[in-house]
Amino acid sequence: MRGADAVYLLWGELRLDNPAQIVPLLQTPPRGQAQELWLVVRAERLDWSESAYTQLLDAAERWNGSGGLTGVQIDFDSSTGGLRGYAEFLADLKTKLPNDLQLSATGLMDWQANASDESLAAMASALDEIVVQAYQNTTTLPNYDRYLRATERLDIPYRVAVVEGGEWTAPKHLAGDPYFKGYVVFLLAPKFRGGAR
Repeated sequence: MRGADAVYLLWGELRLDNPAQIVPLLQTPPRGQAQELWLVVRAERLDWSESAYTQLLDAAERWNGSGGLTGVQIDFDSSTGGLRGYAEFLADLKTKLPNDLQLSATGLMDWQANASDESLAAMASALDEIVVQAYQNTTTLPNYDRYLRATERLDIPYRVAVVEGGEWTAPKHLAGDPYFKGYVVFLLAPKFRGGAR
């Protein structure tokens, strides 16, 4: 974590078979310092039970300690057509978070390219930032530069997530976009590092 501008750590997963429980993957709050620290939950469904929200809020309180937590990030692969419903979920979650915590979400590149203006506006209203994923598993997605040209439709601060060791040439327009906050590098386990592309 030392020296990083922002760190996103996967704390837990809410799995498809149980909307009542987030399965913790990190048992203790992280140590070290970063300018921004985000607690990440990977979600496979959006109909969370109250017990799952309670789990998340309790974990966020523990992680926040003396104010070191920036916010919560939700990692959910919504279809482009389902963004309005996802935005409603996020807006509701935002009301449950303490006022000093921000809300982030990972985003698919198809969203800014093909979602309706109304859907993107709803997402921007619910979130403090979005992290657009330019990879899948260990591979940089093809035509990422074409999809990322549509980030001009994102009326919200955003970062672009790239995979460690993957192919990447920075699209020129990003440097001049006032909403662009930089990159997030998805770090691979050692056994996967040789296969990134």
